[in-house]
Amino acid sequence: MARDSDEESERDLSTDESLTQLERLARLMRGAAHVEGLNPAQWEALRYLARANRFSNAPGSLTRYLGATKGTISQTVIALARKGLITKTARVGEARSVALALTPEGTAVLARDPLAAVGKDIEGLGPKTRRRFNRAVTELLAAGVKRGQETLFGTCLGCRHFRARGAEDKPGGPHACLLFQAALGKPETSRLCAHHLP
Repeated sequence: MARDSDEESERDLSTDESLTQLERLARLMRGAAHVEGLNPAQWEALRYLARANRFSNAPGSLTRYLGATKGTISQTVIALARKGLITKTARVGEARSVALALTPEGTAVLARDPLAAVGKDIEGLGPKTRRRFNRAVTELLAAGVKRGQETLFGTCLGCRHFRARGAEDKPGGPHACLLFQAALGKPETSRLCAHHLP
């Protein structure tokens, strides 16, 4: 019986340590994001827009991805546009719909992303540890999304709307998104989509 209790304590301590370390890492990453005249929310918006596809580069999708309020995202978008890091353009054929995109200046700033240092740390973990880490983070994220009933952002590969080689004869193909009835080029299939369904 004492052995079961010891094993439970070990397990609880390990979980507590993991949570503490994860929280501390998140704080360090957020603290490092006060550079280039930007705040963490602005960095997060730039990162998202750099990865979002053409169906997901709207303020509403950005709001859902960052889990922020509309007001916060509105202020973030205004600030980034004022700094010349993003553009806002009307979406063709859609009244009151806006598309957001990085400007060349925004892309240049993002090339100096403070999060890149953590990316290098992850690369230095070694292949086996990195695979385990990626799997663990993916599972934790999926559980958090499910628990909070959040939007599951993902890429075309593995999405039920995706059809490989479904638009070979169309400009912009060879792949297709059945949800939007749109042709997709290969580069776009690896971009984030707010309409992803596994």
